[in-house]
Amino acid sequence: MTERSNSVPWTRYVAIGDSFTEGLWDSPDGLHDPTAPQRGWADQLAAHLSARRVAAGGTPLEYANLAIRGRRLRPILAEQVPAALAMQPDLVSLAGGGNDILRPTADVDRLARNLEAALVRLRTAGIDVLLSTGYDTAGSPLVRATRARIAVYNNHIWSMARRHGASVVDVWGVRSLGDWRMWSEDRIHLTTDGHTRVAQAALVGLGLQPDQENWDDPLAPLPPAPRIERWRGDAQWLRDHVYPWATRRLHGRSSGDLRMPKRPEPTPVELVPTSAD
Repeated sequence: MTERSNSVPWTRYVAIGDSFTEGLWDSPDGLHDPTAPQRGWADQLAAHLSARRVAAGGTPLEYANLAIRGRRLRPILAEQVPAALAMQPDLVSLAGGGNDILRPTADVDRLARNLEAALVRLRTAGIDVLLSTGYDTAGSPLVRATRARIAVYNNHIWSMARRHGASVVDVWGVRSLGDWRMWSEDRIHLTTDGHTRVAQAALVGLGLQPDQENWDDPLAPLPPAPRIERWRGDAQWLRDHVYPWATRRLHGRSSGDLRMPKRPEPTPVELVPTSAD
């Protein structure tokens, strides 16, 4: 078993990416509304890291989150990476490419080359980097066709992490994410419980002890839902989520158009995770 630490060496953490890192569908106030303030795995990770620093007698972690929903990899790398570098962090999480891979014409090898160039830029600046794999879409009727592309992209990510000394949060390997209870009603983004599991996986990816020893345990299975109930759920999902998504894409729009980062500057994290986190 790998020996892990509780020591947190980082003082400033900047998270960059898309809706996954922005934290869609993890609303701290309990509202199931993506227009409400969102938290997400990166915010939870920052809170855990800050709590450990304070418990060890240090200052709170400084944290910024530049992620914006709907962003493809190119604008993430062109806009958010330079902004992160200007903040002089010692830890950056970089997750992106999922919105590109949703498109059948995505060039996964090119995405990986661009991601690796950004990783080299961050590592050359002396910054520790946490990359993320994509999740396994085997159980998703909308994005199952992307599974092979995600798998190739993940292999690129593991290889570039090895070459450049980066860490990886293995989202593909989180077994509980195969359960629909971990996913929001849009079937694309995680619930609060899902984000919490990813935050624990991120601690492990950074070589730290998780706060929940059972974080990777699958949920107890539920009995299968009646077929008519599944059909009704699928119909509502198509109407409420797939149709608006397809309409935005047809018109070249994104859910993140005109949005700004939720935490644009590094500020101390005062929130201490509770046992529920």
